[in-house]
Amino acid sequence: MLRYIAHRFLIMVPTLLAISFIVFVIIQLPPGDYLETYIAELQSRGEGVDIEKIQFLRESYGLDKPFLVQYAYWVAGMVQGDFGYSFEFNLPVSQVVGDRLWLTALVSVATIAFTWIVAFPIGVYSATHQYSWADHSLTFVGFLGLATPNFLLALVLLYFANVWFGTSIGGLMDEKFVGQPWSWAKLVSVLAHLWIPVIVIGTSGTAGMIRRLRANLLDELQKQYVVTGRAKGLPPFRLLVKYPLRMSLNPFIADIGSLLPEIISGAAIVSVVLSLPTTGPMLLEALRSQDMYLAGSFLMFMATLTVIGVLVSDLLLAILDPRIRLGGGAVK
Repeated sequence: MLRYIAHRFLIMVPTLLAISFIVFVIIQLPPGDYLETYIAELQSRGEGVDIEKIQFLRESYGLDKPFLVQYAYWVAGMVQGDFGYSFEFNLPVSQVVGDRLWLTALVSVATIAFTWIVAFPIGVYSATHQYSWADHSLTFVGFLGLATPNFLLALVLLYFANVWFGTSIGGLMDEKFVGQPWSWAKLVSVLAHLWIPVIVIGTSGTAGMIRRLRANLLDELQKQYVVTGRAKGLPPFRLLVKYPLRMSLNPFIADIGSLLPEIISGAAIVSVVLSLPTTGPMLLEALRSQDMYLAGSFLMFMATLTVIGVLVSDLLLAILDPRIRLGGGAVK
């Protein structure tokens, strides 16, 4: 196990280097850069341009250097904890992210917990009561959850939350707490606004997880070892939990690799609709305005979390399912 983990960590280094190069190529593909776009906007409004400041920024961050030199500066800065400078916000990237990263993490973790808490019992019940009226009803609700766009559900719940509870979800907290330091009252305000984003973002994932868990569990319940366990008189609940359910949890664990990057992306479209101060809208704006260091840092965070998430899911799957072997060799 330790050898496998060490091997995977060694592979992570060239993997992240390759991803960083691809990310840098992508953020450099549009013609020009943020400073050229900024100059064009100022000139279109008839405002003056501080050429010396523009030239200073261009030289400070190597924008006047060749492509490979810029890439080397960027990677060397990230290794030292310097993720660059956000030209749009006139601040270092680490300061721009600020509370947005924590709020995104809060929404994402709450959404993951909601998905697992809701999908797990429904998927198990639906599989163990196949073709019952409850199974058909839950299947129908699951299809609705998969078919309904998240942004449409966001608009509907946004309206009903305002009409029924008098809660305005925009901003994820009351306006008086925006920009204020964290306090108990601010935390209560965030929690009061949190439930609609969690339901909206988690609906499609919950519906998909229910379908996968139901399908996996139904497949396991038909296998010979389950039939043998029933014939030997094992209690139904013990038989279900000890073997078929354990083997059916693979999709829950395997999804960790894709769930961790959502801490950074933060369901961007839903965040725009609900005006959530998360990192998703900031990433979209950074890509639109060619704020290269801010956009590149977000993409590298997501890539790093993906690589780490895949490693964690592989290790947990090996512990959960004895059929999975990390060594890669066949067992005879």
